[in-house]
Amino acid sequence: MWGIIATWRMSYEGVIKAKALLENGTDAGHGIEVAIKEVENYPDYKSVGYGGLPNENGIVELDAAYMDGDTFAIGAVAGVKNVKNPVSVAKQLSKDIFNIFLVGVGAEQYAQKEGFEKQNMLTSKVKTFYEKRVKEIYEKDLSPYDGHDTVGMVCLDQWGKMVTATSTSGLFMKKTGRIGDSALSGSGFYVDSEVGGATATGLGEDLMKGCISYEIVRLMSEGFHPQIACETAIGRFTEKLEKRTGRVGAFSVVAMDKTGNWGIATNVEFSFVVATQTQEPVIYLAYPEENGTARIEEASPEWLAAFAERIKHVIE
Repeated sequence: MWGIIATWRMSYEGVIKAKALLENGTDAGHGIEVAIKEVENYPDYKSVGYGGLPNENGIVELDAAYMDGDTFAIGAVAGVKNVKNPVSVAKQLSKDIFNIFLVGVGAEQYAQKEGFEKQNMLTSKVKTFYEKRVKEIYEKDLSPYDGHDTVGMVCLDQWGKMVTATSTSGLFMKKTGRIGDSALSGSGFYVDSEVGGATATGLGEDLMKGCISYEIVRLMSEGFHPQIACETAIGRFTEKLEKRTGRVGAFSVVAMDKTGNWGIATNVEFSFVVATQTQEPVIYLAYPEENGTARIEEASPEWLAAFAERIKHVIE
């Protein structure tokens, strides 16, 4: 049995590419890297890779991570500039014993030394969007922070190997050097091939308080179905945050176990993509219910058409 689950509609084309590889026996690590690079390379997905949203100074800083569920090997980068595919750098770092999490200049020097492609990640469209936002903040006294949609995936191959990976440009208008949950093991991602894996998307400042991805995998190790594990972890975590702080940011999680069963939980409208050996790639929408569960349905043609139109007009 093979399978892959991914956050957001933007993952769909990458999941299709991964499907073609996985059904022909490709290693989960290669499959997930190909899938995430597809998102990183697409300029109209404004929260990941090329065309990602910049920080407060108009500079795109990227975070990414990779984890092997067979060996627990982890690689991660954060705050990197001008690196075309940070997920590939993270995967390469996971092969090392030391220095597996690099940030800023150190990560950039490592990527250059290892021959990874350099690229200016700020597109003209996003530069215009940034300048428009700066003007609005000044004139209307708006909060600068908007947009934090990480691409995160969990992948299972025919041989039982599981991996997870993430990639993001982080919070729009973030402070220089800000790092969210996406590159942090246990918070933004976690995987154990003998159990399953999970990954998160949303407000990193809240997600990193709960080690939520690790908690979902832990619950699955106790026999919880991925859906129940996601709902239980999110429910308990949300209750704690509300009690302690009085507020909860937007976040969503996806998970898959070692047999290809999957689950999700969310406190906002959320799209995700699933493909398995017995299921063609499907784009789903999830809507949070008052009882902590989510109503899940396939994305309609109308919703998909509206999405396609929306990403073309990110500046508006």
